[in-house]
Amino acid sequence: MSELTPERLHNLEIRERQTKAAGLPALKYSLKHVDEYMHYGAGLQTLATLNQKGGFDCPGCAWPDPDDSRTPMAEYCENGVKAIAEEATKRRADPDFFARHSITELGDMTDFELGKSGRITQPMHLAPGATHYQPVSWQAAFDLVAAELNKLDSPDEAIFYTSGRASNEAAFLYQLFVRQYGTNNLPDCSNMCHESTGTALSEVIGIGKGTTTLQDLHEADLIIVMGQNPGTNHPRQLSALEKCKENGGRIISVNPLPETGLLTFVNPQRPLKVLSGGTDLTDIFLQVRINEDMSLVRAICKILWEEEKKAPGTVFDQEFIEQYTAGYAAWTKMLEETDLEACIDGCGVSRELIEEAAGLIHGSSKIVLCYAMGLTQHENSVDVIKEMINLLLLKGSIGKPGAGICPVRGHSNVQGDRTVGVWEKLKPELRERLRAVFNFEPPTEDGYDVVNSVKAMGEGRAKVFFALGGNFLSATPDTVYTAKGLRQCNLTVHISTKPNRSHVVHGRQALILPCLGRTEKDLRAEGEQFVSCENSMGVVQMSKGVLEPASEHLRSECAIIAGVAKTTLGDRTTVDWANLVRNYDNIRELIAACVPGFERYNEKVREPAGFYLPNGPRNRRFDTADGKAHFTVSPLSNHALAPGEYLMMTVRSHDQYNTTIYGMHDRYRGIHHERRVVMMNEQDLAAAGLVTGDKVDLSSEYDGETRYARLFQVVAYPIPSGNIATYFPEANSLVPITRTARGSNTPISKSVRVRLHKR
Repeated sequence: MSELTPERLHNLEIRERQTKAAGLPALKYSLKHVDEYMHYGAGLQTLATLNQKGGFDCPGCAWPDPDDSRTPMAEYCENGVKAIAEEATKRRADPDFFARHSITELGDMTDFELGKSGRITQPMHLAPGATHYQPVSWQAAFDLVAAELNKLDSPDEAIFYTSGRASNEAAFLYQLFVRQYGTNNLPDCSNMCHESTGTALSEVIGIGKGTTTLQDLHEADLIIVMGQNPGTNHPRQLSALEKCKENGGRIISVNPLPETGLLTFVNPQRPLKVLSGGTDLTDIFLQVRINEDMSLVRAICKILWEEEKKAPGTVFDQEFIEQYTAGYAAWTKMLEETDLEACIDGCGVSRELIEEAAGLIHGSSKIVLCYAMGLTQHENSVDVIKEMINLLLLKGSIGKPGAGICPVRGHSNVQGDRTVGVWEKLKPELRERLRAVFNFEPPTEDGYDVVNSVKAMGEGRAKVFFALGGNFLSATPDTVYTAKGLRQCNLTVHISTKPNRSHVVHGRQALILPCLGRTEKDLRAEGEQFVSCENSMGVVQMSKGVLEPASEHLRSECAIIAGVAKTTLGDRTTVDWANLVRNYDNIRELIAACVPGFERYNEKVREPAGFYLPNGPRNRRFDTADGKAHFTVSPLSNHALAPGEYLMMTVRSHDQYNTTIYGMHDRYRGIHHERRVVMMNEQDLAAAGLVTGDKVDLSSEYDGETRYARLFQVVAYPIPSGNIATYFPEANSLVPITRTARGSNTPISKSVRVRLHKR
């Protein structure tokens, strides 16, 4: 049994890359997943309420729903349907399943095979030295967790991880329990994806979130999409891009790979669009080298600066700059000294295309800049995001309709979890409210984020690992090292819906606590309950499941957390945990008392479209030390590759969402039946003496240690020379735990120096 995805190949098939996203093929594959994994009637019932007002929030991505009217039967996308089919599957991983499959046999399954095993139906326990998980009662499970936590020498020897799919209510209870237990060790998936966003934006505009609404994208003169593949990762975003184009807007896309979802969108909800062949989205495609976005934007700013000097006030919004910003003089001094040709050479985009893009920006007054993890997972990610803000500030494109920064978040409530307190850094204002409302002294020292949690386990400083959702091992970098740390723990606990890799790479003993899914009804003592989530644009709305639970033994996330907290804390807490989960209104009342913006929570969340949380920059109020938005000066990237080295980024396939593998195809990229592939420039293939289908191993060397990922097949692909792309989690073992983004400590999954070794 390996800590890695099993190293075996399937039957790689390369087909023509697709040039149109969505359309009838998306409907076909959506229905195929419903038919294969769900009871068909339940599937239709579920889809009818997915993302509808009063329905349930998609457990996939955090793209916002329209505030006003919504499409009655199809307010979702292909990958949203796959997420629903994955959660509401008719398959069951019941005690008989675990009796049939030893830990070794489960470890030999691929991530795809594990996920398709079905819903876990009862709490399961792996005793020390045992070969199989065995069913256990809920109270026995709670007693085991409490015993292990209470015998630690310090609360800081326990780690409490959170996935972005947990609801606001569950996340608030979780952080309350953990802090009453005595630690701020609350790593979450934000540490691995958008922590660079929170760090950069908090510093320069005073809020760690985006500033746009969905309507802003519709009204923009220009949308710049950077380091993002919305056709696969946030398909409903394509509808917003389509509306922008129909309203006369333009789109620039910036990415090392040409992604189908930014070429042509065939809206399956509009029959005439299907018949006409769809909407062309991208006006200018800038194929930048991996992590050279800084050089590209700096080149654009330099060109605009030269034009601004010729006719001051005709290119830059000088009125906005004077009234709302600081640091402009130092920034323009840096531009004056910038070597334009060096920037152009660094980014790998032709001067003609850069000048064309600069021309579109020059002629636009309402600009939205969208981005995702293609910008956030590099050593210089915080600086790169600040550079994006520089571009918006020079045009005054923050705090007005049709303009702003739009970091597109991943899991459906990853932003909400942070808002209600899940963070290893406890904000002083929340600390004071927790003290006042719950009458205890919250811990003051910062806890472990994800990277530091992995190190603490690896060094023996952490002995219990508890996860509220997610697949920690497959999500984290440096997989072999992470697995070593998990195996050294006395206990690993996972609140989960389905088997995953983290269940088979475990501590000396392990628990799986199965919870209700987002699709399922949650019946509590005072009736049927709902939860709430915050989307990418700061809207909080209710989510209420419609299906019968997959098993009578399942409990909600809130109920599981309350049970663990009550058993662990005993008379050390004055919180009536049982009362809180009788009716989730009780939890929301406490959130309202502790977290700004949630006043009258129970009233506002019952509004059909939910409510917006406060966002100062939308009104040009910047919560920085001087009340200004800040221009910043940052160094350019420096990727000096040694002979034989390539810069690798890890990406998702179209049949994937984060660590969940829905299938074995990457339809848009034309890669089928295989995930262990290396996408590589055709000229680089020839220079290395390779052809599509050849087998290779990969290695990375950092800080004197060599890491490996073995048995991949190379595929010719239109990616810049010197760059390669692989899927995660298969290549996560190459991402070093010792190298992270400066300021945010995010793993560098999008720019890893690697070598290829032909087998």
